[in-house]
Formats: sequence, structure tokens, C-alpha cells
Amino acid sequence: MSQRLSAEEVSVRLRELPSWVVQDGKLHREYRFADFVAAFGFMTSAALIAEKLNHHPEWFNVWNKVIVDLTTHDAGGISPLDFELAAAMEKLAT
Repeated sequence: MSQRLSAEEVSVRLRELPSWVVQDGKLHREYRFADFVAAFGFMTSAALIAEKLNHHPEWFNVWNKVIVDLTTHDAGGISPLDFELAAAMEKLAT
């Protein structure tokens, strides 16, 4: 089980992921892709990583947009696992 990060730890780690913010107590990011196929391809690749981490995002897709929220329910907030998945998603999106 991952441990919840303090607000200060979250702020420090967010420096490594400048496109991510904290919104409603979760790591939040909105991606835009060229079209639906690109957005869905990103989600498919991210799903494989999430499954390996046994950590699944809350996400939403409409056409070329993917909205992602990450939190660790067992930890009661944002944990290192959320940042690990967010970093992996950033690599996929570039």
C-alpha cells in the first residue's frame, strides 16, 4: 500500500510534471490529441502501464481529449504511485 504524500511533497513532485495540477485533491491533467484514434491509442497504452502498476486512473475521453485524475484511494489521497503513473503517461503523450 502506498502512503499519502503531504501537500509539500506533492508540490515538490509537481515541479517534475509541470502540466499536472492538483484539482479536487487529485492529480489532474487534460491531454489533447490530433483525433479520436490518437486519444484512444494513448488510453490503450496507458491502460497497459496502469495494469502493470495495479493502479487505475479515473479518466474521461471525448473525441481528441483525455481528462485524467489520479489518486490512491487506499492512501486517502495522492501517493507516489500517482506520480509514477503520471510520469509514464507524460512519456506516452510525447
